[in-house]
Amino acid sequence: MSQITIQCRLVANVNTRQQLWQLMADKNTPLINELLLHISEHPDFGTWRHQGRFPISTVKQVCEMLKADPRFIGQPARFYTSATTLVNYIYKSWFALMKRSQYQLEGKIRWLEMLNSDVELVESSGVSLDSLRIKAAEILTQLVILDNAETQSKNEKKAKKRKKSQNSVSDALSKNLFEAYGNAEDNLTRCTISYLLKNGCKINDKEEDAKKFAQRRRKLEIQIERLREQLETRIPKGRDLTDAKWLETIVVATHNVPKNEAEAKSWQDGLLRQSSKVPFPVAYETNEDMTWFKNQFGRICVKFNGLSEHSFQVYCDSRQLHWFQRFLEDQQIKKNSKNQHSSSLFTLRSGRLAWQEEEGKGDPWKANHLTLYCSVDTRLWTTEGTNQVREEKAEEITKTITNTKAKGNLNEKQQAHIKRKNSTLDRINNPFPRPTKPLYKGQSHILVGVSLGLEKPATVAIVDGTTGKVLTYRSIRQLLGDNYKLLNRQRQQKHSLSHQRQVAQTLAAPNQFGESELGEYIDRLLAKEIIAIAQTYSAVSIVLPKLGDMREQVQSEIQSKAEQKSELLEVQKQYAKQYRVSVHQWSYGRLISIVQSQAAKIGIVIEEAKQPIRGSPQEKAKELAISAYHSRKIN
Repeated sequence: MSQITIQCRLVANVNTRQQLWQLMADKNTPLINELLLHISEHPDFGTWRHQGRFPISTVKQVCEMLKADPRFIGQPARFYTSATTLVNYIYKSWFALMKRSQYQLEGKIRWLEMLNSDVELVESSGVSLDSLRIKAAEILTQLVILDNAETQSKNEKKAKKRKKSQNSVSDALSKNLFEAYGNAEDNLTRCTISYLLKNGCKINDKEEDAKKFAQRRRKLEIQIERLREQLETRIPKGRDLTDAKWLETIVVATHNVPKNEAEAKSWQDGLLRQSSKVPFPVAYETNEDMTWFKNQFGRICVKFNGLSEHSFQVYCDSRQLHWFQRFLEDQQIKKNSKNQHSSSLFTLRSGRLAWQEEEGKGDPWKANHLTLYCSVDTRLWTTEGTNQVREEKAEEITKTITNTKAKGNLNEKQQAHIKRKNSTLDRINNPFPRPTKPLYKGQSHILVGVSLGLEKPATVAIVDGTTGKVLTYRSIRQLLGDNYKLLNRQRQQKHSLSHQRQVAQTLAAPNQFGESELGEYIDRLLAKEIIAIAQTYSAVSIVLPKLGDMREQVQSEIQSKAEQKSELLEVQKQYAKQYRVSVHQWSYGRLISIVQSQAAKIGIVIEEAKQPIRGSPQEKAKELAISAYHSRKIN
């Protein structure tokens, strides 16, 4: 995506700020809370949670019903639309998370049913442990032969053969064993597969430690209990701006004795939870919902649909001022041409009006800041980028018109739709005056591979895809340069916050400590340098690891270092625990998002590939780029 978000502070008189606060805090946020509650109490809520999705029209129907409620009357139409959109977004994300948790729960329950001790397996199968091991060796040999045959068949279709890592082989065997367990008809085969799976797809010659097995089984049971609790209790609750729920909880906890530990914990969680003190934001999804103009002092101002009697002055950083000047220019050009230009080519795409919480006393509309977040398309800044967008939109409109005409026997509504589309097509072909800037053109065979890790958050390799040779490497120290010292400072801060959080949790005190923005600043420095390197070598794309694989990557890195430390399992576990505490995990999602955003501004393509488990950071970065290049050729 070539879209980025910029922000500015909005300044208005006290009466305007007060009225807007009252609208957002006293009417819109309670409406959103009520919508969230209605959806959670819907008769089909359980079905939606199991499916991982729900009909988005449901929220709109409930909102239409609540519009007549005296508590929510008097809001602009845009506020109702924004509330509907926000609730849809919240529940769409929540249902997706619950579906993933449900899959995890079902998988762990299935594994708990399969996980039995050696004594239980012998009793269930009716054979001795040695016979079970012999049967396990036979099954393991059959699966390895089958897996090698499949791998050889796939490799014959590719130009080059690649070695499989030990982890990938083990994962493939586990997957095949789980499938075989489901297809097994006799009890002996199922017991044998359970034996293999619990021993990591290996034959264990040592006698099983009953105490350690009991601990392993109990750990799995606790995980299942926690997942069930999450599925049952974690429902979106909205924002309590008046602290009414907190006061109600403290009254109940003061005058009553909890029935059980679960109720006591729910009271404690309610008292320790820090609710937001500002209302939900209001989304303006179209660029024509905002009107830009200059006041008598020459300052850029903005008005919003539904709040046209109020105006707000824009205060922003000088680095972002040119964006707001462009918003004003686009609207003036369209107005002066008597709507001969299309708003679909406005640089501004959408906006969001929100309050930013600040520390201070007095009325909330005086203490807190009003902020406008604007989504802009960076391609629409230049003539060349605008032509790209125009061609895409023109192709989409033409396709829509063609498909509609192909139906035949059009009614009046369809004919009016085609007429509007043709009118839009004519306006799109009337370009806005934009500055000229040549589009970035990279060499298709040059790729930038970026490997991510725990100790070294980012390592870069510039690779020539045709030859597989590395043009240059960049370590984390080289990427940050003089700013490398910030990395250690950020790790020390996270370690300190982790310690404070642990102490607060022990004392049952509030433990939501805000972190500084140092980590984000380091990510921006890394992204800036990665983009600069890609431009220097005229790379056509940057290859990033798939975010879903990062947990496995981090675990493999820790395990590798632990194995180098000692051969004793207990020593390895202790070292891994201390290593996690000292290094901490990096926010890989944030780093990837910033790299994607910065690359979109330039026009550099982002590709994804699976990062290898084994090897140095440099080797992983190289393999990422080569893998993406071969995948591109195959596709």
